[in-house]
Amino acid sequence: MNTRNSKGKHCQICGSAELRSILERCSVPVHQNLVMRHAQTARAISRGDLSLVMCVECGFVMNLAFEPGKLLYGAEYDNDQTWSPTFSAHVKEVAERVVVKRDLRGASIIEIGCGNGAFLKELLSDESRGNIGYGFDPSYRGPTTALGGRLQFENRVYDETCTRVRADVAVCRHLIEHVPQPVELLVLLRRALANSTNARIFVETPCVEWIFRNQVIWDLFYEHCCLFSPDSLSAAFESAGFTVENIEHVFGGQYLLLEGVAGPHRREPRRIAGDLLRLAAEYSAAEASIVASWTEKVKRLRRSGKVAVWGAGAKGVTFVNLIDPQAELIDCLVDLNPKKQGGFVAGTGHPIVGYRDLVWRGVSTAILMNPNYHDENESILREGGIPVELVQ
Repeated sequence: MNTRNSKGKHCQICGSAELRSILERCSVPVHQNLVMRHAQTARAISRGDLSLVMCVECGFVMNLAFEPGKLLYGAEYDNDQTWSPTFSAHVKEVAERVVVKRDLRGASIIEIGCGNGAFLKELLSDESRGNIGYGFDPSYRGPTTALGGRLQFENRVYDETCTRVRADVAVCRHLIEHVPQPVELLVLLRRALANSTNARIFVETPCVEWIFRNQVIWDLFYEHCCLFSPDSLSAAFESAGFTVENIEHVFGGQYLLLEGVAGPHRREPRRIAGDLLRLAAEYSAAEASIVASWTEKVKRLRRSGKVAVWGAGAKGVTFVNLIDPQAELIDCLVDLNPKKQGGFVAGTGHPIVGYRDLVWRGVSTAILMNPNYHDENESILREGGIPVELVQ
């Protein structure tokens, strides 16, 4: 890894110009979760470059080549993971931390990047608490009100005009990593919380330290233009005027969950990169060999029958674009989300199928993208009498 100040860039969190190069990937799909209905359209998807650098001072990771204008979060965008019982259980656990643990009552809750609204509905499931909610997301498709009017949705990007909605609690799950200037978003949320006497914020985002430590090559992709460690996430919140009360690893260590309160003023962020620099250097040195090793492994597996990838979310889409860009080695991707089934993978054109289709397709092995789902998927195959081996 080389330290540089590429094109005069600086860290979006602490302002440092000392940036260390981690990863370069050229012409990658800009979207991982667009539902593409034709293989040819999927292969012709818009592309961009990954040029990941890390701030030496605070450990913040960003893509210097990111172009927001390439992204389209519209009706065809679908990153719904709640078809998985494992992920649904995680969603319920996080919702309980926000509402039950804090005994939240009579509060106005906003969620930025609410998707299909499932998490907000979970937050407001207990009507007796008297909470109300507002969801903002350009990909939201559905009624503008729900739960008898206690919940409202706006099909739009959250911007300064949205701060008119007074809030006591702000929730932001798996969005901040998509925002090229995360502190600006946090400042907007701080403004929306300004009139609350007990304003709180909850944010969940992937942990880049976990990615580097476990050398998960398919967890780095274009949509995630910003990635955080516990230190850099805390630094972002401090610089936006929040006090971080708690930050912990959740979902098997893959995500960070931060809870904070609105502070009296913005502060100079802490600058602690810690052990992350070493982990990033080790990842950088290993990525090419990991790609080569997986390519050889898939070729070996094919000797016993067709190979599938289990999971057509961002992980699976990134994996096949790295390992099988011409769709010659891997037969298909399997996903529990019926809205994705019958579609095609962005970049490669691999078909996306339901797990029952694995039998007639002649698939003998499925590569599992996330170990958190191993028991769930093993149970699905066993109960369905599907003779497919899961590997990871």
